[in-house]
Amino acid sequence: MSRVAIVEDHERLAQMLRQALAAAGIEADLFHTLSEARYGVAHADYAVLIVDRGLPDGDGLAFLRGLRAAGQMTPCLMLTARDALHDRVDGLESGADDYVTKPFAMSELVARVRTLMRRPPALTTLVAAYADLTVDPQQHAMRCAARSVSLAQAELQVLLCLVKAAGQTVRHAALEHAAWGLGEAVTPNALEVTVHRLRKKLTAVGTTTRLANIRGAGFALQAASATPS
Repeated sequence: MSRVAIVEDHERLAQMLRQALAAAGIEADLFHTLSEARYGVAHADYAVLIVDRGLPDGDGLAFLRGLRAAGQMTPCLMLTARDALHDRVDGLESGADDYVTKPFAMSELVARVRTLMRRPPALTTLVAAYADLTVDPQQHAMRCAARSVSLAQAELQVLLCLVKAAGQTVRHAALEHAAWGLGEAVTPNALEVTVHRLRKKLTAVGTTTRLANIRGAGFALQAASATPS
């Protein structure tokens, strides 16, 4: 099931959006502030972002500009009550892929999200790397030199989260969020099992990068001569 992020502070509207998407087979995580959204987007890969312009801690458009400046090219659908032409132009020029004004029909929004999900991913988001390890989300695989091993979905999301952290410690909750989403029922040892499988695959692919357990904090990738922080 594909996942999208909804950044909307109106609780009832956010829940309605989530339900409409779920009915179409699209899973959604909800964020009610930009600070929550920044954390969520940094620790999980989403197919589409649905972002309201007016949020309690800032403008969704400024949030989007920041993502684009950082190289984050996930398709974004902006929601707004502003329907003036210059507002729509500002949104599109700031990196939005689509722009929907309130009120809107849920069926139309779902159709627009599906259209964005069918777009090929930007080349800058295809491959992630750390030390001698390369992760290819499109192939669900990791590589080191000429060796390659396939990854299950949870393994892929956890490894991508760790690679993006570039050797920094990632907390357990962030890794669970990356692999299974917010609000999902996760068994107590699900993350440990996934980490165990990743370690076996890291050995199989021949990488010198290890997956370190940072006691009481989380996990981190550690290059051959590096110490995680």
